[in-house]
Amino acid sequence: MKVLVLGGVAAGTKIAAKLMREDRGNEVTILNKGENISYAGCGLPYYVGHVIERQDELIVNTPEKYEKLTGVKVLTGTEAVKVDPAGKTVTAKNLASGEETVYPYDKLVIAVGASAAKPPIEGVDKENVFVMRTPADAIRLRALVDGGEIKRAVVVGGGYIGLEIAENLKAMGVKPFVLDMAPHILQPGFDPEMAEYVESKLLEAGIPTVTGVTVTAIEGGEKAEKVLTSKKPYKADLVVLAAGIRPNTDFLADTGIEMIRGAIVTDEMGRTSLPDVYAAGDCAMVKNAITGEAAYSPMGSTANIAGRAIAQNMMGKDLPYRGVLGTAVCKLPGINVGRTGLTVEMAKQAGFDPESVITVVDDKAHYYEGASTFVIKMIADRKTERLLGVQVIGSGAVDKIVDIAVTGITLKGTLRDLADMDLAYAPPFSTAIHPFEHTLNVLRNKLAGVFETITPAEFLEGKAEGYRIIDTCLIPSIEGVPYVEMTEVNGPVAGLDPEEKLLLVCNKGKRAYLLHNRLKYYGYKNTRVLEGGITFNDVEA
Repeated sequence: MKVLVLGGVAAGTKIAAKLMREDRGNEVTILNKGENISYAGCGLPYYVGHVIERQDELIVNTPEKYEKLTGVKVLTGTEAVKVDPAGKTVTAKNLASGEETVYPYDKLVIAVGASAAKPPIEGVDKENVFVMRTPADAIRLRALVDGGEIKRAVVVGGGYIGLEIAENLKAMGVKPFVLDMAPHILQPGFDPEMAEYVESKLLEAGIPTVTGVTVTAIEGGEKAEKVLTSKKPYKADLVVLAAGIRPNTDFLADTGIEMIRGAIVTDEMGRTSLPDVYAAGDCAMVKNAITGEAAYSPMGSTANIAGRAIAQNMMGKDLPYRGVLGTAVCKLPGINVGRTGLTVEMAKQAGFDPESVITVVDDKAHYYEGASTFVIKMIADRKTERLLGVQVIGSGAVDKIVDIAVTGITLKGTLRDLADMDLAYAPPFSTAIHPFEHTLNVLRNKLAGVFETITPAEFLEGKAEGYRIIDTCLIPSIEGVPYVEMTEVNGPVAGLDPEEKLLLVCNKGKRAYLLHNRLKYYGYKNTRVLEGGITFNDVEA
């Protein structure tokens, strides 16, 4: 079988290599526009920050090495400019000579990736305005920063790449400002109160984030000197544009291939609307594993997982790709963030009736050196208790919380299905009741009506209006409000009316819950617990 693969970074090289492993008789050729194939795009911010030192560490395979490993023919500097689905040919241009060649195929894979989106404003092409998509981008940016003259930077885009670039610039002594047009960073994957908590931690680490702002122009001579926005100008010695990407699919416009906002629509087998044409990676849509709706997932993980399945399907196997959950994890200064599944708003839009809880839990035995906390938000459907999503923030291994949730959501598990799991425990690694299980238990209590709360989102919205705040921290911590020592409550509390609306607040939420439990026993009817306590919320009298 003669297979043409357009693009050779993640999805393209994965599919081509798997095709050859499936059948060495296949004739597989990769046409790649750039000179580099199979490079570590996700590692580029860490090259800028010298976490990755050598340029060659960014290149997973050279064309020569890849050809020897796989038997796939690789043509670099070769850009596909036309696809003829009726004639089953691709016309490609040699970028060095300008010569065009027609390549026939039995089956075609489109894995041409995406390019950084540049806003249509004045100044985006100035010398020290960067994007972050290829090794060349990272090499140029690091060389400039290493010169020692860069003091201030503006990063446009508060997604994962933008925040990782900001972190690495800060580590190199550059003062970064992160600008984003959304109301919060990390959208749409994190609920607003979780994103706001990350924003506060970034500010503490010296990385201010400015949200709800539109960049209108970049001013300066040959080099950027100032970024103009809808709010105020920001001085900058360099600018990094990390505000999204655009699939490289313009050359397919006359083929009739189905696309959504430039991304190729595929079915669960990886097939496009054209016969014998498949697509994967940053140029293609997949589906959401919960809702079944088309989803854009420009992640190296998606490219590799979907790509491997596509290669086998091309060889006649039946391996439908279940889809994505929007899973992501990101290292930031002092904290890590991770998420999977649906946010509360996404769950509502998908037709679920979501309930959520926020916990602040130990990430390992509290007495073990280096112990810290996770902030976990867990979301489930009220009626079925099906797990829908998790978001987690903490200095430790947030990925383990996310990965457990991915497993449960992928298997359509309910909270009961996932309760009492025999997860790994030893003091250096976890707590006796795993933090995931702890949060799951709290959410089950909430759904059962045992744990009655005001969420951080509701608190911000003013839903605590009319409630009297009661401080039940380990030691008095909220100035100007009554303090109740939970362990001393063995009956009605003097000065607290059983009919009064009481909002119980402690450091993390646990002591407030224990007091809530006792007060209910002694006849208090209107007590509520503030989820996350003063660790997550700003509470004043």
